[in-house]
Amino acid sequence: MSIKKNIPNTITCCNLFSGCVACIMAVEGNFYAALAFIVLGAVFDFFDGMVARLLKVSSPLGLQLDSLADDITFGLAPSVVVFSFLRNLPLPGYLLPVAELFPYYAFLIAVFSALRLAKFNIDTRQKSTFIGLPTPANALFWVSLVAGFGDSITDLNAGWLLMLGLITLFSYLLVSEIPMFSLKFKSLRWRSNKIRYIFLICSIPMFVLGITAAVAIIAWYLVLSVALYVRKSRA
Repeated sequence: MSIKKNIPNTITCCNLFSGCVACIMAVEGNFYAALAFIVLGAVFDFFDGMVARLLKVSSPLGLQLDSLADDITFGLAPSVVVFSFLRNLPLPGYLLPVAELFPYYAFLIAVFSALRLAKFNIDTRQKSTFIGLPTPANALFWVSLVAGFGDSITDLNAGWLLMLGLITLFSYLLVSEIPMFSLKFKSLRWRSNKIRYIFLICSIPMFVLGITAAVAIIAWYLVLSVALYVRKSRA
């Protein structure tokens, strides 16, 4: 019985381990490997809850362990990726006095991811939908952005400003009160899953973008979620 109870927690620990390795890859500047381990962590994160429900061994310990693992894989790891990228990003002359401090702004991603996860654990409204941007989506956006568009951002005169603005925006989105739909299907009926099907169908062509597909897909997810929110607010 004890082995059965620990299977989901073992999978969660695999998620945490993947996040730790992703951090090391980020420090070494290997952003593609960091992305691979974050994706692997997301796979483990998907299955730990599913296995816990199938085996009927969900526990408060598992819930807390899951949040800790998620903040490493989807909070700290993307922060280290962005930190490593910002260290080599050109800054205008008037910012050179704070050049060494500027990259640390990246760790707001980890801070607001932790706030997002803590909020999720006590928010009873998030059973079938999310309130704020889910941390896995946020992590995939950042690592794909750096790995896929890093050179283009570096070539921009205001690349530093773009990164500063995006970090601020996505930190806000993590803890915002904007409802965002979940991809969990309770049935396969079109009527009850119309938004999910529209999202998935429109996302398929984006995979031709390769490693940058995650950036486009997360942007599409945000646009669709915000559009639904605005529509319901006006109704």
